[in-house]
Formats: sequence, C-alpha cells, structure tokens
Amino acid sequence: MGTDALTPTTRALSFQILGQTVRVECAQAVLRHYLTVNFGAMEASPGDVGPKLEYRVETRPTGSLVLFRDGLEVAADEGPDEMLFLVEQDATIELQKRRSDLYFLHSAAIERNGKAYLLAAESGSGKSTTTWGMLHHGFGYLSDELSPIDLDSMRVFPYPHALCLKRTPSSPYLLPRQALRVGARIHIPADALPGPTISWPCVLGAVFLVKHRPDLAEPALRQVSRAEASAYLYVNALNALAHPSHGLDAVVRIAECVPCFSVDTAELAATCELISNTVDQVVATAR
Repeated sequence: MGTDALTPTTRALSFQILGQTVRVECAQAVLRHYLTVNFGAMEASPGDVGPKLEYRVETRPTGSLVLFRDGLEVAADEGPDEMLFLVEQDATIELQKRRSDLYFLHSAAIERNGKAYLLAAESGSGKSTTTWGMLHHGFGYLSDELSPIDLDSMRVFPYPHALCLKRTPSSPYLLPRQALRVGARIHIPADALPGPTISWPCVLGAVFLVKHRPDLAEPALRQVSRAEASAYLYVNALNALAHPSHGLDAVVRIAECVPCFSVDTAELAATCELISNTVDQVVATAR
C-alpha cells in the first residue's frame, strides 16, 4: 500500500444515523475531509450506542481507493470524489434494511414551529435548491434528499448530511465560504446553513410535490387530491416493498394525514415565498 494507506492506528470516523453507528476507517486525507464535511452534523458522541455499520477504505499503491463493508469489498479503483458518493449510497441502502420499520421517501425535509414539511421530487427537480432557499426564510433543516417516516406517529426523522447542490444558486441565496465543491456537486455543511439543523424527529405537517418549471414566469401551487398525492409519493418511495401491500397503504396514509400540494417552481425567491405563505396558512388552519 502507499504512504496514505490504512494503518492499525487510523482513527475511525463515527456517525450516529437513525440509531445506527456508521463507522468509517479511512486514512486518505481528502476523503476523510469530504466525509467530515458531509456527515459532520451526525458525528457520534462517545456515549452513543447501537448496531454498527462498519466501512473501511484502503488505498492501493496506484492511489485509487477500495471500499469494504463489514469486511466485504463493495467498490474498487475509485477516487475520493466517487468514493464519497459510494459510501453514502451504500450506507443509505443498508440503513433502509436495518430500519425497515421506517418508510423512506426521496424527499427533502424542512422544519417550522416543530413540524416537518416534505419537498418530494425526482432527482434534478430542484428539491435541494428549493431547500437551500427555504432555509433563508426561517425554516430548519432535516434533510435535502432522504426522509424516513415513522408511519405510526407520522414523525419525520432527520438525515442532516451536507446539503448538495448541482449548480450555483442565484442571488440572494449565495454560497457560504464553507461550501465544498466535490466533482460536479456543491456540498454545504450543516453548520454553514442559514437555518438551524434539526436533530430530532418532527411530526409531519404537509407535503409539497416539487417540479422545476424554468419556463414559468412565476411559481404555481395547488392542493392535490389524496389519490394524486399517493401516486406521486409512491414513485418517490425507496423501500416500499419492505412494507405491507408493497408500500401502497403507507403513501395513502401519508396523503390522508396531511395536506399535499403540487408546486411548479420558477424563480427561487418567489417559490420560497409561496411555499412559506402556504405553510403559515396550514398552521393557521390546524389551530
């Protein structure tokens, strides 16, 4: 192995995620920095306990990286940019297996007044950019892409990894100096976000089904039926087959419990104002 190879004295990085301790042994300096930026808000404390998910990253003499999970090789011959993505992707899948009691949606989650609001969308539909904007409007941060839900309590669990953008946001939502460019993506660590990072589960308040429409002069929002919301949520479910009725009952229950809205996003500031005003109306109605 090269001079940056794993040694027995390497200090492991440990993160507490959904009651699981994710431990990564890695001596490669660049990747350690990437992992710390990405998962730092979930760093495990000395007293944290729970089942462990063990990763090890070794460096080949060529400088490429090899990923092992619980002693088994998962991926090889990758650079630190790709390895960051692979560690998170693999951990997300493994966490879904270990926490099959939760219903995982491909969705951002933000918080206001103790309630969680989902921004559900397919990849590339603008949910992370919208989340970044909403954090400038008095919302807290749970996640920008993964929303695990306890269907019994209808609580959304946090997954506050670094918020990840595919493009530089427009003014006035400028990037902080701590933003880290990893390949084609921009990672904003949780401690550099304009809103607070939420580390506890929040009761679901509403769902916004997001679709970016750059052709629109202004954003549009409408409340949708339970059937339409259920169909959209099911497409964005990650572990539907782990639940009864292939996960269909779960999305119907979510759609029945909270109001659901379709949002065609346009200019970011106007979109954020529209969603923020709708959240305030939902809260007022609930009272």
